[in-house]
Amino acid sequence: MTMRVSVENLGFTYSRHLADAIFRDVSFSVEAGEIFCLLGPNGTGKSTLLKCLANILQPKEGKIYLDEKELLRLRTSDAAKRVGYVPQNQASAFPFLVRDIVLMGRAPHIGLFASPSRADMEIAYQAMRTAGVQDIAERPCTALSGGEWQLTLIARALAQGPQVLVLDEPTSHLDMGNQMKILRVVKGLAQSGLAVIMASHFPDHAFLLSSEVAILNRGCLAHRGAPERVITEENMRNIYGVKVKVINLSNGLDRKVCVPLLEENSQ
Repeated sequence: MTMRVSVENLGFTYSRHLADAIFRDVSFSVEAGEIFCLLGPNGTGKSTLLKCLANILQPKEGKIYLDEKELLRLRTSDAAKRVGYVPQNQASAFPFLVRDIVLMGRAPHIGLFASPSRADMEIAYQAMRTAGVQDIAERPCTALSGGEWQLTLIARALAQGPQVLVLDEPTSHLDMGNQMKILRVVKGLAQSGLAVIMASHFPDHAFLLSSEVAILNRGCLAHRGAPERVITEENMRNIYGVKVKVINLSNGLDRKVCVPLLEENSQ
């Protein structure tokens, strides 16, 4: 079963007044098999928007639909069965084993006083195989590298059995090799039929993966569309206050990269 995510005129504020909104009038949709990349400066509300999509925060206006069903009208457990969420910079103070952390993703499917079944355990192991962490299943999470931990969190989200995956800057603080591991997994998940919504600080990741890109800035989606239309030298300069060059790569790569310029007055 595939899923379409539709966001209609979404607005959120931590106060009672929408005049103080973190963002307003945010609208977009993501189809099964697509990757929607959300760019924007720090502090513009990307994480807050993703938490609304994951049913952690409730928007103050607008609606989120999973196909024809409004997210806020679903029971919390039913929403968790449809939307998997990978937070930013989450840490564990306890040395849970990787397999136990991933098995926690089955919580929406298990009764309050029930234990995981053999089927739950097999689903968790399949999630670990998909994320590539099956070989570290017996390792305590406190002994993981940053990349291993991030893949473990992705596996936990997959164990929920979602049709939508929401990732909040999944490659932040990771080296290049681990970034590519994460991106390959994300690409494979979209190809398997998941709708993926991902926040990132790396325009190049949008060029690599995304079907559509949007830039959240000053409380609204400043730009939205295909990566080639949104990630332009003018837009990057206006949004981030830095000059860049968007370059077409040759030698069979057939894609663009966004290169920031160190010299303030470079042309």
